[in-house]
Amino acid sequence: MYQEKDYALSGAGYSKHVTVYHDPQARTRARIFYFHGGGLLYGSRRDLPAGHIEAMTSAGYEILAFDYPLAPAAGLDEIVPDVCASISLACSPDAEFTDGSLPYFLWGRSAGAYLCLIAAAFGPLARKPQGILSYYGYGFLCEGWFCFPSPYYRTLPPVDSSCLEHLPEGLHADGSLDTHYSVYVYARQSGTWNRLIYHGREKFFYLNYSLRTCASLPCPLFCAHSTGDPDVPYEEFVELCSRYSPQRFIASQHVHDFDRDPDSPFTPQVLEASAAFLNANLPPETAGI
Repeated sequence: MYQEKDYALSGAGYSKHVTVYHDPQARTRARIFYFHGGGLLYGSRRDLPAGHIEAMTSAGYEILAFDYPLAPAAGLDEIVPDVCASISLACSPDAEFTDGSLPYFLWGRSAGAYLCLIAAAFGPLARKPQGILSYYGYGFLCEGWFCFPSPYYRTLPPVDSSCLEHLPEGLHADGSLDTHYSVYVYARQSGTWNRLIYHGREKFFYLNYSLRTCASLPCPLFCAHSTGDPDVPYEEFVELCSRYSPQRFIASQHVHDFDRDPDSPFTPQVLEASAAFLNANLPPETAGI
């Protein structure tokens, strides 16, 4: 059974924490740095289901789940450096919450996977990851889906721009469903998502915050996606695969975060495939631990 502990991280300019999940009965072979989903507008570092945490920690992987500042208070030019700083800090021997000695992997779901991909592709990281687990991630590779009204979200009750008035002032990391999810729905219904997460010129969005200029990643990639994803189109997954030749996991479902259902047959399957990917990409000196 895993244990968890929260640590406050100083110097970020907002209330920032990391939660460390560890199984004391399993010898730690590597660490996983986890970043949550939520379209960069909502979500929490604590969104990993218990089954996911149990599967990884019992297999010898300590999980470090990080906060990052949410849009629109923070733009990508603040969010991405914050994520890179978290990764580099966790690789440092001076961090209070880890000794930085073991190899690490990146794991993200949806927007968190996007952040992992961008950080690995462009970030000034202290050292490169052994691999990336991308669950229904994206790189803004396909045209249109992120800057035009979403057909799926247009089927939901309409949300207007007044939802933005209810957000907290200043940088913050905690975006609960009650206060923040409506902002994401508004963003996707109105086709303004890209303008809420990025506050600069469009040219530099594609250059610096999409994968369109990234020919290769510095480590192996595992990509999981559902064929009928209504949020991040399957075509985005196909384009990721064509560029980076990852290990693939495909769920024949019509939901975005298909692994949230513990009773779905795809949930244990994707966790098993993910653990096999991690094991296969451990360095030789730790693979046998």
